Amino acid sequence: MGVYKEYEDKLPPRIIEEIKEKGRDIGADKVKKVIEKAYEQYTNALVAPGECVGLVAAESIGEPGTQMTLNTFHFAGVSEMNVTVGLPRIIEILDGRETPSTPMMEIHLKSPYSKGKDIRQLALSIKGTSLKDVAKEISVNLAEAEIDVVLDEETMGELELTPSQLINVLSKLTKGLTISKTKEGINIKTKKKEEGINEVYKLKETIKDIFIKGIKNIKQVLPVKRGEEHIIITAGSNLHEIMQLPEVDQTRTITNSITEVEDVLGIEAARQAIINEVFKVIESQGLNVDIRHVMLVSDTMCASGTIKGITRYGVVSEKASVLARASFETPIKHIINASLVGEEDRLNSVIENVMLNQPVPVGTGLPGLMVKVKK
Repeated sequence: MGVYKEYEDKLPPRIIEEIKEKGRDIGADKVKKVIEKAYEQYTNALVAPGECVGLVAAESIGEPGTQMTLNTFHFAGVSEMNVTVGLPRIIEILDGRETPSTPMMEIHLKSPYSKGKDIRQLALSIKGTSLKDVAKEISVNLAEAEIDVVLDEETMGELELTPSQLINVLSKLTKGLTISKTKEGINIKTKKKEEGINEVYKLKETIKDIFIKGIKNIKQVLPVKRGEEHIIITAGSNLHEIMQLPEVDQTRTITNSITEVEDVLGIEAARQAIINEVFKVIESQGLNVDIRHVMLVSDTMCASGTIKGITRYGVVSEKASVLARASFETPIKHIINASLVGEEDRLNSVIENVMLNQPVPVGTGLPGLMVKVKK
């Protein structure tokens, strides 16, 4: 259709594709009207030159932020399954923190697991298991300088672990220990004859946390049904290793750790993850913030190719203006450093002009008018 050609340069391809899809069954005249209306709305939505988008975004996120709650959400009946929501979650995302306070994943599965087949066994095989998880009791025998571990048979059965397999794993991961099978579990002795009490207790603490099977950092698993589909929610996150499992649907599995997304899927995915995570918090609080404000913040954080938080060490440290950097935190440090190297401030942005009581180069302050006065 010629009408689509006409608007090819004026509208984004995605909007044109959507109109094509929806407009198959209506006549050319109606399609023209629809595309004209879309173009009108699209031009109205564009930002005017000189609009101070950063300030508007900051206000639009900051104002609803004052009405947010400060709580963590808890999954009933499962220990360790807490999720940080509300303002603390937004702060940790925008600060670009390395690990979230409550890392978690939503693992989507391929068929037949997504229909619920063997999902419990799969979930248990993903859960990271250390020795303390399969032990009922770990006791120290001081007379013999040895450690007795009583195994929990039910947990061992669920994880399809035998005492012999456990001894094999422990032997590979430890040196200088003699490990043998006993009636109730396993016995661990050191090969050194003269082992002090402190050393035996230290050894007990070390072997408790030895990783046996599953995926590291996945502390808890919870299979849930969402609509028609079964998924696994985890406490703890390890996107790199989860993505390598053949049962996992890599296209939809997500983690709330933005840095992991960046490491595994790249900066574009991390940018989208920041938008999704912030928007999820805003929506769950019943607030209404235009997604474009969140997108602007996300773009700012990811523009350098790695995630930089909105902190004095992140985005703020890269500002070209000395006065803008000084206005955020630790002003004296910035001013002294700038004076040592003779740095210049071109006064191109908002904050430095506000500090000097000059018109700000946005809106009506953007154009410089030259007037020829009649004599």
